[in-house]
Amino acid sequence: VVSTQSTWASAGVDVYTALSAGVGALYGPRHGGANEAVLRMLEKIGDKKNIPDFIEKVKRREVKLMGFGHRVYKNYDPRARVVRKVADTVFNIVGRDPLVEVAEALEKHALSDPYFIKRKLYPNVDFYSGIIYKALGFPTDFFTVQFAIPRSVGWLAHWNEFLDDPENRIVRPRQVYLGDGKDQQRTYVGVNQRRYNTLKKEELEHYTNNESKRRQNGPLPTGHNT
Repeated sequence: VVSTQSTWASAGVDVYTALSAGVGALYGPRHGGANEAVLRMLEKIGDKKNIPDFIEKVKRREVKLMGFGHRVYKNYDPRARVVRKVADTVFNIVGRDPLVEVAEALEKHALSDPYFIKRKLYPNVDFYSGIIYKALGFPTDFFTVQFAIPRSVGWLAHWNEFLDDPENRIVRPRQVYLGDGKDQQRTYVGVNQRRYNTLKKEELEHYTNNESKRRQNGPLPTGHNT
């Protein structure tokens, strides 16, 4: 996230644009959106009785197990131990959400399964943070926002440091395009056979809400009351 924001800052963009780059990089389910992805996973599991079947699907790579493993912490994430204690404190105050039972059962099952032990897949900090946010009453879509607010202080520090650096140069990450494979040969596909010409109507539809509909319809006539 910091490297993304710094790359944008090196191009001379304003602070708001630089911060938006950090937010965009943080948003994905593999990073800052992971706690949201954990909660949605637990909601799909629904009940403790469905966990064995879910675990088998994970092993067959049919679904992803969110909130486990970390690229830096190869063993148990030390932050997860702290968050787990915080979660207990929060649940004792506001009550236990049904998803807590599912999360605890999933954690227990995974920690005792040789498949996950061998791969050192232990709960990370995102596993319980999403449930804490939910218990506190925050909508699921706000989770990444909550995550971004405290981080913005660090992003601003990096942005400010970059501006003060006398050797400030534009960042140009090296990109090596490898193509579709070793052969690099691709069969030509006619225009009528290309995927975007064969999509069904429902595949082309996107999420809309009242606000987006108003934007599409343009400004209201003068004097019109909503």
